[in-house]
Amino acid sequence: MSWKLDEIVPTSAGRVAAGRAGIGPDLVLAHGWPWSSFSWHRIIPALAGHYRVHWYDMPGYGRSEKSATQRTSLDVQGQVFAEMLAHWRLESPVVIAHDFGGATTLRAHLLHGCDYGRYVLMNVVAMRPWGSEFFDHVGRHVDAFLGLPPHIHRAVVEAYVKGAIANGIEPGDFETLVEPWLGEAGRQSFYRQFAQADERYTAEVEPMFGDIRCSVAIIWGEDDPWIPLERGRALHRLIPQASFDTLAGVGHLPQLEAPDRVLALLNAFLSDRG
Repeated sequence: MSWKLDEIVPTSAGRVAAGRAGIGPDLVLAHGWPWSSFSWHRIIPALAGHYRVHWYDMPGYGRSEKSATQRTSLDVQGQVFAEMLAHWRLESPVVIAHDFGGATTLRAHLLHGCDYGRYVLMNVVAMRPWGSEFFDHVGRHVDAFLGLPPHIHRAVVEAYVKGAIANGIEPGDFETLVEPWLGEAGRQSFYRQFAQADERYTAEVEPMFGDIRCSVAIIWGEDDPWIPLERGRALHRLIPQASFDTLAGVGHLPQLEAPDRVLALLNAFLSDRG
């Protein structure tokens, strides 16, 4: 497996765990909530055969720093993405973003001046409204959830992660997605993400989608339980120059639910020189 986290990078939001693999043009992967860079592990080996692939766990996620005073909202994540590109000295990489990675990378591009060579948005958080009734409820009652016994907390995390998946993933993949949230620091960080979520951070960039400065592909799992297909179509209407492809029978985690089909779409888009 090419995925690894063997680099620690200091950022304005704390220490970040990162990794790289492959040789070729630079490509950066941006994960979302409540995932980590591990969510890309099934497509990294194929991508690393053609690209120098970079990834990291966002502050507050995965193996990156999780602290009680840490801000990890989307405005912070957009700034950190820009910092990571600067750390890696990347001027115009290919960027592939999933879930909150969409809003994160859109903010880096449209507000922080980061240039991308090509840009893929897959089942992304990018437009209001976002978040479920459960998401809003937890955000209003974080202290109550922080007091849950460990076994109840595990059940909450597992149920939340399962709620994103329509096509099933390997049991080992599921366990690795859940694991970072189960220790004390992970438990607190898990609920902090709900509390810090704020739609104003997507509202700031929605009017700017027509200003994206590179070729764009939108990919959407048609059976996404969290961000319906119609939201993907609405995003496409705001980025009319983008291509738009859907994956039948796939939910919110295409890169784990249907990695071969995702790679086929990525290869077609990234190899098209038109």
